[in-house]
Amino acid sequence: MTQDLLKIEFSLPAEDYDDAVFFLSTAIQHGWQESQTPDGMTHFSTYLENHEPAREVARRIAERWPHSGLRTEEAMSQDWGQSWREFFTPIECGGRFEILPPWLADKGKGDLTPIIIEPKMAFGTGHHPTTALCLSCIADFFRQNAIAPGMEFLDLGTGSGILGIGLSKLGLTGLGLDIDPQAIACARENVATNKVDGPFALEVGGIHAVAEGRTFRIIVANILSKPLIFMAQDIVRHIAPGGCLALSGILVEQAPEVIQAYEAQGLPAPAQRDEGEWCALLWTNIRKGEPAAEA
Repeated sequence: MTQDLLKIEFSLPAEDYDDAVFFLSTAIQHGWQESQTPDGMTHFSTYLENHEPAREVARRIAERWPHSGLRTEEAMSQDWGQSWREFFTPIECGGRFEILPPWLADKGKGDLTPIIIEPKMAFGTGHHPTTALCLSCIADFFRQNAIAPGMEFLDLGTGSGILGIGLSKLGLTGLGLDIDPQAIACARENVATNKVDGPFALEVGGIHAVAEGRTFRIIVANILSKPLIFMAQDIVRHIAPGGCLALSGILVEQAPEVIQAYEAQGLPAPAQRDEGEWCALLWTNIRKGEPAAEA
């Protein structure tokens, strides 16, 4: 696929690193390249479609870090996949998974389970911190025998399908849902590439697309805090007794409000795992109680 691209590059000192990663995680949907310079700076670079939202990202970087040496370059009619080859690096998650692009599929570490993801500008490559965080949580659930081959999963807001692919490669079967038809089209390509078409079904829709009474041994939802709060009741009623729940896409400061919504549905306090500004909320062996009374 060819299209006009805008390459954005800037460099920041160590004290600005966390802030920059948080900014990029919320401003763009796919990954970026980081490299360390001899003077201790971190150099960031990424490609965006060359349109006004991309130029707005560049303006925000220049305004926020005027000392960053921001550089932008129009890359006319370049191939998106070829551009990504310049800096897509494999990502190891939880000591179990490795996210790789197709052109590095045969370069993975033999002791890790490969997840092959074709970079797509709209649906992510797995570089967002919450994706790696979720895959690490899934790996831990598996090591703890909280999930096992043959169990069913629901991947809510599947996007590129990364989480469902990871669960399928652990021997589970399940359903991936996304309200964006283009996301489902992207996920289908990745599911086919990873040869998990059989165990991993995909449908356009949200939580209400799940048949009444159907339950899953694990539900994963890497979305955002407000939708997770809004869907709490519906999500909880589709968890099988003794099941697991992993929620992410949540800023650490938003976690108390999300926890409150799920405790109101009878769940106990979750385990919380933080990764910089982001966190995941985890429940295992869920035995649902009565919803908390309304104040």
